[in-house]
Amino acid sequence: MDVLSLLCFLIGFSSNSCTPHHAGEKWEVEEISRYAEVAQKIIDLAVYGDARNRSYEKLARFTDTVGHRLSGSKNLEQAIEYMYKALKQDGLDNVHLEPVKIPHWVRGKESALMVKPRHHPLAILGLGSSVGTPREGIEAEVLVVESFEELKQRASEARGKIVVYNQPFVSYGETAKYRSSGASEAAKVGALASLIRSVTPFSINSPHTGWQHYEEGVRQIPTACITVEDAQLLARMVNRGEKIVIHLTMSAQSLPDADSFNTVAEITGSKYPEQVVLISGHLDSWDVGQGAMDDGGGVAISWEALSLLKDLGLRPKRTVRAVLWSAEEQGGVGAQQYYNRHKANISNFDLVMESDLGTFRPLGMQFSGKAEARRIMGQVMKLLKPINATELEEPAEGTDINMWMDAGVPGASLLNDNSKYFWFHHTHGDTISVQDPEEMNLCSAVWAVVSYVIADLDEMLPR
Repeated sequence: MDVLSLLCFLIGFSSNSCTPHHAGEKWEVEEISRYAEVAQKIIDLAVYGDARNRSYEKLARFTDTVGHRLSGSKNLEQAIEYMYKALKQDGLDNVHLEPVKIPHWVRGKESALMVKPRHHPLAILGLGSSVGTPREGIEAEVLVVESFEELKQRASEARGKIVVYNQPFVSYGETAKYRSSGASEAAKVGALASLIRSVTPFSINSPHTGWQHYEEGVRQIPTACITVEDAQLLARMVNRGEKIVIHLTMSAQSLPDADSFNTVAEITGSKYPEQVVLISGHLDSWDVGQGAMDDGGGVAISWEALSLLKDLGLRPKRTVRAVLWSAEEQGGVGAQQYYNRHKANISNFDLVMESDLGTFRPLGMQFSGKAEARRIMGQVMKLLKPINATELEEPAEGTDINMWMDAGVPGASLLNDNSKYFWFHHTHGDTISVQDPEEMNLCSAVWAVVSYVIADLDEMLPR
């Protein structure tokens, strides 16, 4: 026995917990490599076997039956009831609903019409939480700007006008600030309303909606998104010196918060049932399209991951828990309430996962956590070599899991080829037709393999 082994023996540590760094890595490789056979079984069932195309069929049936699912709407209530019954019928463990309070904004009727120098209807989608116009609408000249900086420079021109933002698309994270803050910035300089160029790199004359935030203490003005094409049209016209007048009518209103639920189902752990690997997607959507991509796909693969484990008789040491969130689009409202309810047991949460950036061809996973945890995750990803989904990037993304990651829990999100995701994001085009059955098979396999292996390892991920 060497000195290190003897020391470990004398102080009562196991050889695993007392091994040097390089020996620990070797042990991780050996332990995780033993899952190659079970990972292949999951892949075979999801991609080639009886479960082939099942996640797509689940999603198609759900979205065709329920449609879009705005926070606070009857459609969302029906979606939760539908999913609860479906999860129970699937024979999953501990299917239940956890109550939450969520925002209830109603779009109502809306329209925008250029009345000068010619009549031209603008396709619009009011932004979530927007106030409405007076009943007769707002008719005013427009001021077109490309940035907040230009708006500040031309502040004296904005009073009494409708500010139109024709900001170029840089990235979603960078450009979405105009959608979220455009109304308040316009109100600060005296504008009557704001119209924002849709946040997308590609358009076929389709407006994109989304949530917006009024700054406290700033007058609330109506705000909506217009198409890229119309924003560019207005910019070209004013650059030629033409005066443009738009008539805007919106009957949007915010109602009292509504009762809702997060929907939960599990494969209960065999050895440490109180310890959890959480997989998730959000059940709510915008009130356009079918919400099939955002985030029906994430819901479907989270459900399907449990189904795959159940079909194969796989019960990991820890519980794999699927949570289908409510009111993600309003800022992760349901997820925050879930966190507040369960954070007392945060030490039992091994890994939190969310899929909310598409379920297109999977490339691997995004991950946030300590270097040791990332190293383990890297070994797990090697099990997905048969479907070429082995990439591991930093950081993980997900409105509904950010609070867990901020508190130190390792987090992961699906990394997929989502180059066209923002083409359809928050539009009438987000339908089941955007989804591909074979790509969803692969995504389901990734979700099931990763969640199962992490839940079945001897030790929880380091944090």
